[in-house]
Amino acid sequence: MDSFKVGVIGTGFIGPAHVEAIRRLGHVEVAAIAGVDQASADKVAGELGIPKAYADYRELLDDPEIMAVHNCTPNHLHYRVNRDSILAGKNLLSEKPLALSRSQTSELLSLAETRGIVHGVNFNYRQYPLVQHLRSLIKSGELGTVRLIRGNYLQDWLSEDTDYNWRIEPQLGGPLRAVADIGSHWLDLVQHITGQRITEVFADLATVLPVRKRPTDERFTFSQAQGAAGTVNSKENFEQVKVETEDYATLLVHFSGGAVGTVTVSQVTPGRKNHLVCEIDCSKASAYWSQEESEKVWIGHRDRANELLMADPLLLGQNVMDYIRYPGGHNQGWPDALTNMMRQFYREVIQCEKKGNRAQGSLRSSGESGQFATFADGHRLQCVLDAVWESHRTRRWAEVSYLN
Repeated sequence: MDSFKVGVIGTGFIGPAHVEAIRRLGHVEVAAIAGVDQASADKVAGELGIPKAYADYRELLDDPEIMAVHNCTPNHLHYRVNRDSILAGKNLLSEKPLALSRSQTSELLSLAETRGIVHGVNFNYRQYPLVQHLRSLIKSGELGTVRLIRGNYLQDWLSEDTDYNWRIEPQLGGPLRAVADIGSHWLDLVQHITGQRITEVFADLATVLPVRKRPTDERFTFSQAQGAAGTVNSKENFEQVKVETEDYATLLVHFSGGAVGTVTVSQVTPGRKNHLVCEIDCSKASAYWSQEESEKVWIGHRDRANELLMADPLLLGQNVMDYIRYPGGHNQGWPDALTNMMRQFYREVIQCEKKGNRAQGSLRSSGESGQFATFADGHRLQCVLDAVWESHRTRRWAEVSYLN
């Protein structure tokens, strides 16, 4: 295969981030991008040097050169774009969430497996080297039995009532906001690290700012020119709107292997930019990892000195070598984890396309290899989010049902 050409649907923050990560692979070409209109598509295509720009994503799907598609659209479009991409026969990497309901994610998973495409969901926090190392330590039993799982994911980009973004509106982002937008990453991460699935949740959700100021010009709701998160801080030209989605949540969580835990998520914590933390207490040792200091993991002991392990190829096992690309002291961060995700995904895609055996590729990518999150993982995460919403609605513990 001389050239493997792919397309990106979506021109906001995450679309260009995907383009950059794909290009770092060196053997996959971003040949097309689609936006909400021709002007936005042309603008981003020109800035990033992408040959083709489409005003309608369906035109991109009709392009016979495109072998895989990245869905980087707002949440409410994920189901439709994902479904159309599968029916067009394109290998597919979707931003999370896979869709906004369990029935939709179940349908997409079944359709993707039936059509034999390679499918993935971008839970890129799995892809840090020390996350993989911590996962291997737990899997080997070196840390003992997992007992307690704690953490938080805190941000501040919605901490003012003049901060506004489409994610706030349930018809665009879904009924859950803080839990679905950032909490989903933590929920996927700890399940990936420990190998235990979430079985039961108790949710306490709060809307700290029940009224926000929305720009009267809707273009600013989707604008990245207002900041990386698309926030708007002008006190002019706005209307007051009632907020129905949560700014904050604390979840009590039970896991399939007997572990129990808690997580707090917030988008209204001043000073916290992207503060994802997980702490796992096992019977022999405990471990602490923070995304903002991703190059190190703390290992705690009762009867000897604690350890601070740095991300150094000379100190990590062979199973982590595919995730660490530089010598010790050369820190890898969020863009590198995203590139690791692309590397794993396209390794699978290209292998399957060369063999001409799509059904086999779909079977592998839906399994428990742990290389990247698939539609099966996206569906299971949606089942957890449904339980969170049910617990919030009833003020009771809610069991996670993984039935379709």
